[in-house]
Amino acid sequence: MKNLYTFFFLACFCLCCTFKAWAQTGQGLTGTVVDAKGEPLSYGTVALIRKADAAVVDGAGVEVSGQFKLKSPAPGTYFLKVTAMGYGTLETPAFEVNQPGFQKEFGKLGLAQDSKMLKEVTVESMRPTIISHPDKMVVSVEGTVMAAGSTAMEVLSKSPGVWVDQDGNIQLNGKAGVRVMIDGKLTYMSGKQLQTMLQSMPADNIKDLEIITNPSSKFDAEGNSGIININLKKNQMTGLNGSVYSGYQYNKLHGYSAGTNINYKSGQWNSFLNADFGRRTNLRTNTMTRLFWQEGQPTSFDQRGREETFRNVPSVRLGTDYQLNDKHSIGVMAYVMSVDYDNSFVTETYLRNSNPVEDSLINARNLVAADYFNITLNGHYAFKLDTLGSTLTTDVDYVKITDNNDAGFFNRGQYVNQAPQLRLEQLGSYNPTTFHIYSAKADFSRRFQNKSKLEAGLKASYVESDNELRFYFVEGKNQRPDPNRSNHFIYKENIYAGYANYSANLGDRWSVQAGLRAEQTVSKGRSVTLNQTTPRRYLDFFPSLFLQQKVSDNYQVTYNYSRRINRPQYDDLNPFIFYLDPLTWAQGNPDLRPQYTHSFQVSQTFKKDYILTLGYAHTKDFIAEIPVQNNETNTTIFSQRNVDAFKNLNGTLVVPVRIMKKWEASNNLGFGFQSFTTYLQSNQPILNEQFYYMLNSNHTLQLPQKIKMELNLGFQGPQAYGLYTIERTWWLDSGLKRSFLKDNLDVSLTVTDLFRTRKVVGSANFDGNVNAFDQYFAAQSFRVNLRYRFSKGQKFEQQRRSTNLEELDRAGGN
Repeated sequence: MKNLYTFFFLACFCLCCTFKAWAQTGQGLTGTVVDAKGEPLSYGTVALIRKADAAVVDGAGVEVSGQFKLKSPAPGTYFLKVTAMGYGTLETPAFEVNQPGFQKEFGKLGLAQDSKMLKEVTVESMRPTIISHPDKMVVSVEGTVMAAGSTAMEVLSKSPGVWVDQDGNIQLNGKAGVRVMIDGKLTYMSGKQLQTMLQSMPADNIKDLEIITNPSSKFDAEGNSGIININLKKNQMTGLNGSVYSGYQYNKLHGYSAGTNINYKSGQWNSFLNADFGRRTNLRTNTMTRLFWQEGQPTSFDQRGREETFRNVPSVRLGTDYQLNDKHSIGVMAYVMSVDYDNSFVTETYLRNSNPVEDSLINARNLVAADYFNITLNGHYAFKLDTLGSTLTTDVDYVKITDNNDAGFFNRGQYVNQAPQLRLEQLGSYNPTTFHIYSAKADFSRRFQNKSKLEAGLKASYVESDNELRFYFVEGKNQRPDPNRSNHFIYKENIYAGYANYSANLGDRWSVQAGLRAEQTVSKGRSVTLNQTTPRRYLDFFPSLFLQQKVSDNYQVTYNYSRRINRPQYDDLNPFIFYLDPLTWAQGNPDLRPQYTHSFQVSQTFKKDYILTLGYAHTKDFIAEIPVQNNETNTTIFSQRNVDAFKNLNGTLVVPVRIMKKWEASNNLGFGFQSFTTYLQSNQPILNEQFYYMLNSNHTLQLPQKIKMELNLGFQGPQAYGLYTIERTWWLDSGLKRSFLKDNLDVSLTVTDLFRTRKVVGSANFDGNVNAFDQYFAAQSFRVNLRYRFSKGQKFEQQRRSTNLEELDRAGGN
């Protein structure tokens, strides 16, 4: 953390000094738009109209505080026309402008509700689920039947181009390394910890998903396959409003959830509280087959396992924003999540070779009791420099994560074809892990009259990871330390970054956005046990370019390029072995290098609904899990390695279809070609190539009696990942939703994976050795959910905070 805050405050000072002159603007025409009760309206438009010919000279939107500002016009006679949805139009008396720099304060301009409009307008439509933008794709989640009772992970897995692999890692367009954001802020975990969070987050609190496959330079360069931003539902009312919900799930295990969302806006304060408690269950059945070749003699490994996980997950997210005046606002946010979970993994393993006398059976039972705690604090400041939308924002973040695992391993082995000779072994481990993350950033955005925009920013972060593994033998009531499998690893990292991004229109049909980001990384991994240190220091540049062409009103094309990085997860740098079962281990790799990706993409949009995206990505030093089999001991060690190269051709096609008046379908096809090149001990390249496709068809039907039905049909073709080939699979989900009590109470029933087909089956075959698996994650489930909404107040647009971090997205990763 050395020099972190000095760097941050100097950066803010420099930005403020550089752009101070741009913040100076005249007052011109000002005022406040209010309703019949005198409360400020936070939406609407104010038009400046010339009296002589009724021509609109200028206009402005109403700000959150109800205020508006217009520049002083040329001399003449004018009047203002104020409009807002749900209210009658107001025209002010004419006024005379007789000199340059004319200023006039109109005070409070009151609008009366248009009761006729409110009574007659009834909107009943099924809005599009996917919308294309030049730099992202937005998937609607709010109000869908399948979201009720689902988790964020399940919703993500059904989004265009998204695939969740056999280890629960998220891939986008056939590429690993996705970074997940919530409300514009990158999450603070990855690996198992990220899975825990996404599997614990209720999907019916999500508004939409933003899939950003080629982020611009203003985003952190971390994440070679792109970013998925989860936007939670926003407060849309003044006064007190929110919802309460509860649900039950059965997938051969029993789970439930309950929670509330409360929002309150009064005057210059806008506050929220989201609280959730759930008992989340996960069930996995697993069959693994391995074949070892030693001097021409095969040894087979056949294992069947069952894993059950129970998580008790209370979480609270709360925050408040305060509008100091029309230019300055501050805010704070806190997020706390605690996970108390129990995991049981029971396996039965047969080892067979050419001599049947030596065939053996191993029964293993692994029990893990763990607790996880995450506290995230954010302070935010925003300064509006002018009425065009120029801003200066700063953010300071602190995160602390603790993850403590207490595990017991109970192993019993015996020969199958010999007299009973039991071999009993009892082991244990305690693994406390702590992360501290500090981050500070400043972002400047300057808009110009010609609609161009300049963005610039600075960021500094510091991360410290402390991971200790205490392994021991259990002998009766005593514990004897095992120094060969115990270790203590500390990792520290500083990242200093700066970026500049500029966008502008090149005539009526072309627009461009170009940017450059620089990131300086200084890290040091230290094994306290081995007394070894691995220091690193490197500076990287990450350009991005977006070029959009408006061929016609119904057809647009966007071309973009970006370079990105994926740094190793902190725990993957720990060189010690992690025990999974007697014949399966995992080991960290302190020599892991970052992977770099060049990504090119062309996106075509027709009639705003039909989307075709084609892309190519080339990754150097791709990080993948590689199984290394020891034929002498019949053990397999899984570790992360830098694969020599990874090439990916990908495409996404979005085709919405209106089958009938009340039956719509959203069809998404992802396809591409994957090519991995890997070098193992033999130094001979192993090439793994595969054409892949993913089809998702989501149908929405409006049935009689206001019953809404959804069907989700998915196909997933063969996939390639490192040395693995994953087989094809498919699934069908269904759900019903009905509203009661003046549409304030929603009741949803869903059944997922109706035919129990969503399995993950794959294998890796190298040097004659085979590692195959067949897993089912209990995707078949029945759910019932209730949600009751309450509100009292008037509609307004809540100010959105836009911040992000990437450091903690690499925290964890067991």
